[in-house]
Amino acid sequence: MRHRTVAELMSRDVVKARRDLPFKEIVRLLADNDVTAVPVVDDLDRPVGVVSEADLLRKSADQADPSGGVPVPHPEAWERAEAGASRAEELMSAPAVCARPEWSVVEAARLMEAQHVKRLPVVDETERLLGIVSRGDLLRVFLRRDDAIRDEITEDVLLRTMGLAPSEVTVEVRDGRVGLSGSVEFKSLIPVVERLCRGVDGVVSVSERLAYRTDDTRRSPTTAT
Repeated sequence: MRHRTVAELMSRDVVKARRDLPFKEIVRLLADNDVTAVPVVDDLDRPVGVVSEADLLRKSADQADPSGGVPVPHPEAWERAEAGASRAEELMSAPAVCARPEWSVVEAARLMEAQHVKRLPVVDETERLLGIVSRGDLLRVFLRRDDAIRDEITEDVLLRTMGLAPSEVTVEVRDGRVGLSGSVEFKSLIPVVERLCRGVDGVVSVSERLAYRTDDTRRSPTTAT
């Protein structure tokens, strides 16, 4: 059983900004490439932060409102922000939260969740930028074909990992939802099989109707002395 890696899912043609790129050029860079954020890199192509539409909107919202009301971003605010000579390194969220190409989907997703970010620049061992992986890229694993998921569960989880013959457990997959039926030798194997199936890329849910021949979860009675 093998999780897809970040290297397999990331975008390699990365739109990026230099540290001194001015506000208006960042806006144009995002618009021209139809992206919502870009990594900011130094002279060695190492990510030092990420600048997003949200960062730019915060800058424009900081501009004074002549009416004295609540500052709401409007077209003139973008021009005022540019007049402040703001550059990418002043606007970006830093430091950059990065991933490694050999990481699994699970590792990247956990880091995104923990850091509350929507994308991760991917760097090599020298911290140079290799690509970028987004939430959408990670979600692509759920587009795997049902037959590919079924084959991986049958061959990698049941046969190779658990040592279960295909005749013992039947696997059905529909729209990523896995159904297991059949029987196993020990009751304690059932939650293990279910957990391993949930870890297969593309699995949305797992339901099981597995019988067992031996209940090995009961404690042996103790003998009084």
